[in-house]
Amino acid sequence: MSVYVITGVSSGIGFGFLKSISEDPQNLEPSQLGKRSNVHIVHGDLTNYATLKQAAADTTKIVGERGIDYLVGNAGFPSQFDAYSPIGELGEEPEELDDVAEKLFKTNVTGNIHFFNLFIPLVLKGKTKKVIAITSGHADLDFINNFDIENSALYSASKAALNIIVAKFSAQYKKDGVLVFSMSPGVVEVGHFGDLTPKQTEGLMKFMGRAQAYAPHFKGPVPVEGAVQTIRLLWERASIETGYAGAFVSQFGNRQWV
Repeated sequence: MSVYVITGVSSGIGFGFLKSISEDPQNLEPSQLGKRSNVHIVHGDLTNYATLKQAAADTTKIVGERGIDYLVGNAGFPSQFDAYSPIGELGEEPEELDDVAEKLFKTNVTGNIHFFNLFIPLVLKGKTKKVIAITSGHADLDFINNFDIENSALYSASKAALNIIVAKFSAQYKKDGVLVFSMSPGVVEVGHFGDLTPKQTEGLMKFMGRAQAYAPHFKGPVPVEGAVQTIRLLWERASIETGYAGAFVSQFGNRQWV
């Protein structure tokens, strides 16, 4: 039996993780999915430390001395404000820029610091001892610079900061046998591309075109189910010994983002 704690399971990739993992009755997840007996509902908000602290206490009551095998920081704030626009245009709305940047950092960076700090004591009791942060290929400087990726500037910066935080956790806990690394899931169809304005659609098409220039085989977003399978295969085989400690990788275990 493996024990998983995964944030952000109400929809998208997180819900896909939950469905996939809980299909095996030997796995235990303090999260949510209907009435499956191996799933436990725990509430926590990355922007509210008190709720995360309570979630850790609630999880401790569920798993006891068994601890956690996989701690997955999947939840995040996917900003629509900068998702399809170059950074120069964001400056035309300075107040919203400030608000979105603050929320991105509080959720994607500080929130995950608190989440990891509160739950790693349970990881140390576990058998597998793996901590995975879901990040983004948008944080890769080579990808940005070589293909002039203009969009998602604020989101990209928050994920780049998250990658540094992950490396710092790895530096501290690698000696204890804990594998901590960041993984991008690729471009996944989670419903973010609906109801776009004409201008947003133009920005999305520009990005998709540059993504195809980067990876000619790229045909568009992949379904959640396929993405989850690929991601799980990687986090199950990744290890400190094979060089994943503190790493920032794609769902393929390298720097091929799509």
